[in-house]
Amino acid sequence: GGGRLGADAGPGVDGGDDGAPPTGAPAPAKGGKGRAFTGIAAAAVTTVLAVVVAGQVADGADGDGGTRSQSAAGQARDAHDPASRDDERPTPSAPEAAAPLTYEQKLGKRYPLSPELKASGKFDAIPGIAKAPGKGQKYTYRVDVEQGLGLDGDLFAEAVQKTLNDERSWAHDGARTFERIHSGQPDFVITLASPGTTADWCAKSGLDTTEDNVSCDSAATERVMINAYRWAQGAEPYGDAMLAYRQMLINHEVGHRLGYNHVTCDKDGELAPVMQQQTKFVDHDGIDCRPNAWAFPKG
Repeated sequence: GGGRLGADAGPGVDGGDDGAPPTGAPAPAKGGKGRAFTGIAAAAVTTVLAVVVAGQVADGADGDGGTRSQSAAGQARDAHDPASRDDERPTPSAPEAAAPLTYEQKLGKRYPLSPELKASGKFDAIPGIAKAPGKGQKYTYRVDVEQGLGLDGDLFAEAVQKTLNDERSWAHDGARTFERIHSGQPDFVITLASPGTTADWCAKSGLDTTEDNVSCDSAATERVMINAYRWAQGAEPYGDAMLAYRQMLINHEVGHRLGYNHVTCDKDGELAPVMQQQTKFVDHDGIDCRPNAWAFPKG
């Protein structure tokens, strides 16, 4: 919001130092003739001014759209505010347009989505191509987003590409590189889907995601399933660290597609391996671990 408007100016009263109200008729001036002549002259000036002002008002009321003479009161009037403004009073400026959120800010927010949602079961492939940036073993993937989620599919696709090709991810040390395609046969399809649809696809590979509302790599199919409830709302072990949680979710499920199985941390204070089930827990068996989104957190 802008600054506060100044307080409304009080009535413009010209008074003496003591602020006393007028007490009646003015004191008589010295010399009768001078007083009479002054009165006649003042009356004449007043008459002329009245005629001029009347003419200006008449000219201004003709509605011809031309330039109008304005009275002092009209000049002090705001077109959008019928109340007259004091010249000293600041005019509020229009609020600045909010700057668009950055990638990190968008991925740092939670988004509404029911843990019990079962959407259409129909998918839209995110259009466009994101070229593999590296020279390692190339994997191609498509991003499908279930219809009816109300989530930003382009943001999801951007997150997948940036995350997988990060030096801390499976692209570490030039070993792999990942390319998003939208047609042809990819190596796998990263799919953002409602909890109900995620459960259906994970069940095709003998996996039950319903107990903790989790994601899965449906290895018997082409789909790596990302549970849209978790994508939108996160998980307790990560608290408000939504960006890191989403990076972990991508790295963990694609890690399964690359052949990695679940592991856990071994010592207090260690980073949890990215292949630990961090949606469910970070600490385990009396060992206090720290959340970690990356396969190679040191880069």
